Amino acid sequence: MLNLGNYLEYIGYIASLIVLISLLMSSVKRLRWINLIGSVIFSVYGFLIHALPVGVMNLGIVIINTYYLYQMYSKKDYFTLLKLGNQTEYFNHFMSFYKENIESFMEVEKDLEDPKYIKLFILRNTVPAGVVVTKIRNDKTLEIVIDYVIPAYRDFKIGNFLYEGQKDFFISQGYDTLLTKPGNEKHQNYLKRMGFIPETVNDEFYYLKNLSV
Repeated sequence: MLNLGNYLEYIGYIASLIVLISLLMSSVKRLRWINLIGSVIFSVYGFLIHALPVGVMNLGIVIINTYYLYQMYSKKDYFTLLKLGNQTEYFNHFMSFYKENIESFMEVEKDLEDPKYIKLFILRNTVPAGVVVTKIRNDKTLEIVIDYVIPAYRDFKIGNFLYEGQKDFFISQGYDTLLTKPGNEKHQNYLKRMGFIPETVNDEFYYLKNLSV
């Protein structure tokens, strides 16, 4: 039969595991949330076993995580779409650096140097946090070939900025429909969250967003 000491020991193991998992997160916000949960449990564990240094230290970590999470949620971010012209040296470096991660989400078309592709960087507080590559399907439809955000900024704010905040940008260019290939399951879930719906176009499966809605 398990006694109280055994249960407390399991609480310590669980807290340690949660803190360890938090360090595997590429998203700073997710890291803070998971680390906060682990620290709360660790702090409670420390006080329950009368280990004041453990309880107090982890209580301090709880306060620090709470402070930074408050800063993240209350801070106003500034987003900008930066259209690339002929100078694509940094774009090529960006694509090369994140190539493996991008291809884990979606299929990347070859020969992105072709002039038919329209390349945009999404700046978040002046930092190149994402890249969008598009091509014209017809007078009213723009196909999103690449929609990628670097790991540290994957909190859906960039997606909301692009597909909701920048509707007028696309409409002003004459497009009322965005089209994109599905990618992996995680990417498909992201597209659904951004308002894309699955559609079959010319016998091919796509996700489509009507900008006039």
